[in-house]
Amino acid sequence: MPTLDDHHLQFKPNTTVAAIVHHKGKFLMVEEWQDQQWVYNQPAGHIEANETIIEGLERELKEETGLQLTAQALSGIYYFHLPRSNLFYLRFCFIVELDAWLETQPEDNEINRAVWMSYEEIVNKSAQLRSPIVLAAIKDYLDGNKYPLSILKSYL
Repeated sequence: MPTLDDHHLQFKPNTTVAAIVHHKGKFLMVEEWQDQQWVYNQPAGHIEANETIIEGLERELKEETGLQLTAQALSGIYYFHLPRSNLFYLRFCFIVELDAWLETQPEDNEINRAVWMSYEEIVNKSAQLRSPIVLAAIKDYLDGNKYPLSILKSYL
C-alpha cells in the first residue's frame, strides 16, 4: 500500500525552458560557466514555483539577455539525461523570431555574454555546447518544427 513518504520519492525530472531567438540567419546564444569551462547555450533555465512555462521563458530571457521577448511558437520538447550528474531534464524549447537586431545586456552574473552566431558557427563549437539538445533544437527549428502555443495549458 503506497504511503505519503512514497510520494516524496517519486521521480521528477528538472523542467526547463529555452528560446531559439533567430534573426537573419543568426541565433542568440549565451556563454555561461559550467564544469570549469565556458559553454554555449540558448537562453534557458528552470521554471520556478507558481510560474507558467511561458512566464518562466520570458523571465529567463530577461535575466540572461536583458531582453523582454515573447515566444511565438513551441519548437520541441526534449527529454535528456545528463550522466555526469545523473540528472534528467524535460526541456520546452520555444521560437522567438525577431524583425531587427537587438542589443543584449545579461542581468544574470552566471552569463558571460550573449552573442549572435550562425548555424555553422554553432556546429563548429559543438564540443563547447552545454548539451546535445542545443544543436538538436536548432536543427529542429531549421527543419520547420513549429507548434502553436495554444497546445500548452496552465492551471495555476
